[in-house]
Amino acid sequence: RNRGMRTRLGCLAHKSDSCNDFTAILPDKPSRALKRLSTEEATRWADSFDVLLSHKYGLAAFRAFLKTEFSEENLEFWLACEDFKKTRSAAKLASKAQRIFEEFIDVHAPREVNIDFQTRELTRRNMQEPSLSCFDQAQGKVHSLMEKDSYPRFLRSKIYTDLLSQTQRRLS
Repeated sequence: RNRGMRTRLGCLAHKSDSCNDFTAILPDKPSRALKRLSTEEATRWADSFDVLLSHKYGLAAFRAFLKTEFSEENLEFWLACEDFKKTRSAAKLASKAQRIFEEFIDVHAPREVNIDFQTRELTRRNMQEPSLSCFDQAQGKVHSLMEKDSYPRFLRSKIYTDLLSQTQRRLS
């Protein structure tokens, strides 16, 4: 666990935009993961942002890219909201909502996401009676921001183009 964190921090320190930094944070062993990833799968990530987000290696590559831009809090917030929506325990709902709000939405949040004042205020009001949909508008804004802004840059990034090259080289 500690070595993985050092690797991640090393990737940040170098602010590199290479496929090697992506492989360092893959959920599987890097070489095994790249062997499993087909060119077709990696190419499909360009079809839509949601296709990218639904693929575990696509998600890892996008996260690595966002780290190079120092904006991974957007993805972390979106993922926290996705996890939050699966909460079945009413007892856990309020505490999970509070944690997400304090980490990402509050103006003093350590990983504050970039949302407009109205969305922030609506979310603050939603926190008075947290429900599974209390972050929907904020999550939608962040999703849209990533889709319109970060995603096109990711598709042009060295991380993505290197990854495609590696999967294609394996075939030849």
